[in-house]
Amino acid sequence: QVQLQETGPGLVKPSQTLSLTCTVSGGSITTSSYGWTWVRQPPGKGLEWMAQIAYNGWTDYSPSLKSRTDISMDTSKNQFTLRLSSVTPEDTAIYFCARDSGNWFLDIWGQGTQVTVSS
Repeated sequence: QVQLQETGPGLVKPSQTLSLTCTVSGGSITTSSYGWTWVRQPPGKGLEWMAQIAYNGWTDYSPSLKSRTDISMDTSKNQFTLRLSSVTPEDTAIYFCARDSGNWFLDIWGQGTQVTVSS
């Protein structure tokens, strides 16, 4: 059974770079056809799709976040990482990693990790 677990700093200061890692267990991130995604939910708002990296390293980004976002994978650790630069309090959210099983269907989710941007 595939499981995803996010790890992050919890608290980040404005202008810093946020780094989040998702560790995948029970399956390989290089398994064909799967994509690995980051989604966030600010307080009181809906889900926002941020970025995805496919099993073969192909990446895609939300246009609104592309200039500040980088997604990468470490196949040796079966992990993928999101970096979000120049954070502001508006980046405060619960951040989720999820598996895209195809056609933008996110079928497995991590439990989420709270990130607060504050000085």
